[in-house]
Amino acid sequence: MTKTKELISIVIPCYNEEEVVDICNKAVTDVIDDMTYNFEIIYINDGSTDATLELLEKIHAKDKRVVIINLSRNFGKEAAMTAGIDNAKGDALILLDADLQDPPSLIPDIIKMWKDTGADVVYGQRIERKGETWFKKFTANGFYNIINFIAANVDIPKNTGDFRLMNRRSIDALVQLREKHRFMKGLFAWIGFKQVAFEYNREPRVAGETKWGYWKLWNFAMEGIAGFSTTPLRIASFCGLIISIASFLFGAFIIFKTIFFGIDIEGWASLSVMILFLSGIQLLSIGILGEYIGRIFGEAKKRPLYFIETTYKSDK
Repeated sequence: MTKTKELISIVIPCYNEEEVVDICNKAVTDVIDDMTYNFEIIYINDGSTDATLELLEKIHAKDKRVVIINLSRNFGKEAAMTAGIDNAKGDALILLDADLQDPPSLIPDIIKMWKDTGADVVYGQRIERKGETWFKKFTANGFYNIINFIAANVDIPKNTGDFRLMNRRSIDALVQLREKHRFMKGLFAWIGFKQVAFEYNREPRVAGETKWGYWKLWNFAMEGIAGFSTTPLRIASFCGLIISIASFLFGAFIIFKTIFFGIDIEGWASLSVMILFLSGIQLLSIGILGEYIGRIFGEAKKRPLYFIETTYKSDK
């Protein structure tokens, strides 16, 4: 089979995926062995504490297309993906999850759409999300509705994950974005260029358990909202303005009532409710402000996004 000169990088972040890495690698190689492109498969070991790295080393020993980037500790999936993107040499790049929820069998189809449309980015858009609860689907849909409503000049497609193909121009653009608090789905959309949707059915995990509990998903949602919109700050300011106006009018009413009708000692329950309500609004506003200040603090330190402990690659 004659290979083309184009190189496609497949980036797969891994964190404690010892149950799936062999299955994942076989699924990927079974597909790309029958294609005319050149490939490199980049596994990012994001500080795994199980046997993931040892299994990846065995895979690398057998297949020199496999590159392993072993991070010095667990930096999180967004940083791990960034490490893979930074080190990809390909004319195009495909992001996959090791759990095979995004089937490698779709690689030929997504490359074909890239070639047919001339798009810079072909992103996977899920028609069906197998193996996920109705609550997770409901909250995910609500999150995308909220962030697209409040985000400034960025349209983040619904029902998308990290599964996508990016050409060299979009890769080089993304590499320039070095913020510490990374919401990659937003960054993928923010760079612009021509982007088209590739519809597919997302499969359940082939093995192991998801690393994304509801608390992590909540924090991830906060990263997205705070990273791409200042609307929460404006809402806090608007609430403060409305409450101030209402307080001024109510105070004027009390003064008027006292002057013309005398003092009536009553309303302890309503006064307590008002104090509690206003205290809650204040604490909420301080919390929102703290989210943004925390991000400013993180960016001001200018720490690297990740450190690489070792890299395994072909000597060619």
